[in-house]
Amino acid sequence: MTPPSTPFNRLTQTFKEAPFLVGTVFFLLAFLIYLLVAIIFDAPQPVIHRADDTFSRQAPMDDLVDDFPLIPVIPTSTASTSESLPTPISTPEIEPQEPMYMYIEVTDSCGVHFQGECVRVRSGPGLSYPVIGNVRTGVVLKTDGYRYEADGHVWYHVIFDEWLSYPERLTDEWYVAGDFVREFYDIGTIELKKGQHVETDKRIVVDISDQLLYAYEGETLVMVEPVSTGIPSSPTPIGNFTIFKKMPSRYMQGPLPGQTDYYDLPGVPWDLYFTAGGAVIHGAFWHDDFGSLYSHGCVNLPIGKAEQVYRWADLGTPVNVRE
Repeated sequence: MTPPSTPFNRLTQTFKEAPFLVGTVFFLLAFLIYLLVAIIFDAPQPVIHRADDTFSRQAPMDDLVDDFPLIPVIPTSTASTSESLPTPISTPEIEPQEPMYMYIEVTDSCGVHFQGECVRVRSGPGLSYPVIGNVRTGVVLKTDGYRYEADGHVWYHVIFDEWLSYPERLTDEWYVAGDFVREFYDIGTIELKKGQHVETDKRIVVDISDQLLYAYEGETLVMVEPVSTGIPSSPTPIGNFTIFKKMPSRYMQGPLPGQTDYYDLPGVPWDLYFTAGGAVIHGAFWHDDFGSLYSHGCVNLPIGKAEQVYRWADLGTPVNVRE
């Protein structure tokens, strides 16, 4: 006797005759359901890119800038984001003969007295991470060499791998959006080796009375620029010195030994060290009173001029500081 033809009987017969076809159909249905669930519930994650990739940079700017000052390194969260990020498996392929490091310079942020909108620093690569501070125009920061993409922006992970006077002030990760920065590469910190002597016809003269810096090649004057040297309580040392170390960026903190002035300045740019006690020719993004005493002993220059002197000066360049 032939069983009645019902949908269930027909499905059973089909399964007996072509089990592979039925199994394939069920697998495709399950896969489609999985994709639908993933699209609905999966949260966007930061995407890590090597430094030779390119990205789009589209998203509202309001979450990247602030229009009031924040103390730069007081965090709102102490949770590290490093464990939740993808781990780079290789470094960017950059040729030259010496290792190169990725830096960023903040080019479009608030002014020396926090006037205007400030670029925000966040504790992770994305707009959902807490704002932990801000950076002014002219700040130069070293990165881990990778770009991170999240929320329609490129993010740079800032690292502070130099020795710090007060490391406890830095208690969170630093990420800066790429919309307002210039990316560049540099060989990083270089310094004279013990006993090393370098021949150069370049020299720098800092005149404290006139608050001017003179740069010479041989007898040719190549630059004259107003500077700010140390205030009476922390004067710039007088005498003949040599540039023994160059750093594109330095996290400067105070008070120094024997001083009481608090300061906390990540990303001080274009640093030329000429005394072991920490006297440096560098750019200043926190004031524009060049031509008058202002610093804690260093020689301050406007950002653009500081970079020019930094690129021009060699290790071993003599520095004469005179009254």
